[in-house]
Amino acid sequence: MIVHTDFSAFKTDVPLVVTIGTFDGVHLGHHAIIDRLSSVAQSCGGETALLTFYPHPRMVLHPADHELKLLNSPQEKAALLEKAGVQHLMIYPFSEEFSRLAAENYVRNLLVNGLKAHTVIVGYDHRFGRNREGDFSTLKEMSELFGFQVEEIPARDIDTVHISSTKIRQALEEGQLSHANKLLGYHYTLQGTVIHGDARGRTIGFPTANLQVNYPYKLIPAHGVYAIRAILHEQIYSGVLNIGLRPTVDPAGQLRIEAHLFSFDQMIYGENLRIELVERIREERKFSSVQDLQAQIALDIQTARMLL
Repeated sequence: MIVHTDFSAFKTDVPLVVTIGTFDGVHLGHHAIIDRLSSVAQSCGGETALLTFYPHPRMVLHPADHELKLLNSPQEKAALLEKAGVQHLMIYPFSEEFSRLAAENYVRNLLVNGLKAHTVIVGYDHRFGRNREGDFSTLKEMSELFGFQVEEIPARDIDTVHISSTKIRQALEEGQLSHANKLLGYHYTLQGTVIHGDARGRTIGFPTANLQVNYPYKLIPAHGVYAIRAILHEQIYSGVLNIGLRPTVDPAGQLRIEAHLFSFDQMIYGENLRIELVERIREERKFSSVQDLQAQIALDIQTARMLL
């Protein structure tokens, strides 16, 4: 996949089949669009392109709103899109000025003059342009004016529940990891740098790697204990992860993301660690003693081993 940030330098000699959107999570609903994109591109001898925007529109339009949480960092999303088969990732800079662009000018400037799109494929609820005034009917009218093809992908359901990034975020925040993973089509992932903690896990027999998630808008799932797979230097390790405030041993209540990896005793401070959340074992709770906590951790590890 080729990532493009300079539209003025973009050139292609083959038909370009384009879709547009944030594609946060690159979930199964997004895959329905990408699969159709690839099918159309193959039939017309073209290539696939996804047009997205950075920064996220909410960061620009509502800078004081710090509640924005996303399923992917830009790097994670790019990797997922490449794996899904997208050939060109077009990242256009989002600004207040751009947000005021009328829908017709949006189509003319980006899709026609910028990308010279052969076909534009969007989801059934896609909106664009100033005040989100443009929709599929707008695209249809503009396609007839400028001579490109358009196609709308209808809603896709899984177990009668409509797939959306919003529903996946809600499931993760409520601790419904299995449901979120089902809608995503993969295990939800946290990625970051291993930092120094207080070494408390080592003192009670369960050494942990403390993860600092580097992307500030990354959604952290509900507090609790999770069965995980961790990837370090392309090696996969099984383990358990605690997300929470550690109420039994830390009255200050600072959020920690701590991974205990099975049969692992390396010093990995400063290393990049990727963690796939496979199953949520239980919610976080306060124990009456450190001994009770130790006993529960041992049970959690036993449960995780069975799940993994």
